[in-house]
Amino acid sequence: MIVDASPKTVHWGFFDAALPPVTEVGSGEEITIRTVSGGPNALPPGHEEGTFHVPPELLAIHAAGVPSVPGHILTGPVAVRGARPGQVLQIDILDVTLRQDWGYNFIRPLAGTLPMDFHETTHVNIPLDLDAMTARMPWGLDLPLAPFFGVMGVAPPPVWGRISTIEPRAHGGNLDCKELVAGTTLYIPIHAEGALFSVGDGHGAQGDGEVNVTAIETALEGRFRLTLRDDMAPVLLAETPTHWITLATDPDLDECARVATRNMIALVSDKAGITREEAYMLCSLAGDLRVTQTVNREKGVHMMMAKARL
Repeated sequence: MIVDASPKTVHWGFFDAALPPVTEVGSGEEITIRTVSGGPNALPPGHEEGTFHVPPELLAIHAAGVPSVPGHILTGPVAVRGARPGQVLQIDILDVTLRQDWGYNFIRPLAGTLPMDFHETTHVNIPLDLDAMTARMPWGLDLPLAPFFGVMGVAPPPVWGRISTIEPRAHGGNLDCKELVAGTTLYIPIHAEGALFSVGDGHGAQGDGEVNVTAIETALEGRFRLTLRDDMAPVLLAETPTHWITLATDPDLDECARVATRNMIALVSDKAGITREEAYMLCSLAGDLRVTQTVNREKGVHMMMAKARL
């Protein structure tokens, strides 16, 4: 099953448990979802003459109306049959591919890790070489691409109502974790019937921190397997072929670090069969605590632990 981005299949700038699903899958089924990114001001110069490929659905989404508040264009939501609050949605990211030959990055005043240091808006369109998998930066650097979705989330608790896509929270959302490339798995607690999975905010490349607010923003296609889990604690968790990752979000980076560490202690203790004290020791000796992002009001920290240590 393929879900294309279109005015009828995207929601721009918000999550809401009341939003009806665009389609439904069974637990364990695969789905391909196509996404687009950016408002009219993000389009590359010369696109009208075909200098760069602009997905036609992006223009159709623009024509349908641009929201007055900032946020991401998300494709979905996709309901998972039988999903209920208290379960965990396992999102196997089977493949991620680029859908266009350009991306963009911008700096704006009063935003980012250094909100008072840059007083002019700087917007740069970045050509992408899909064969070499590199981005050509304005000063000539060819930067390797490692595409992933900045936003992957389920519906928030219904009592929250409509919330922005900008802040990552317990429902996932704008996690901006660059580890979540093809071949990895994300686990998100479910808060509403059907889970209601949405995805967007395609990134061609990003560093830990995403310090100026944006990565290389671009259009992506993802192939996912969505599976319901009844045997997992309801915490944000990810898995790569080599590592377990605990993810935490909060306005306070110290609190993020505490939550990511506590959750890793619980995971290590369970999987290695050791005490909490021993797990805490291993987290200090072999765990890597990293800043995921510092720019989405709710900040992010993740801890990585090599599976070989368990």
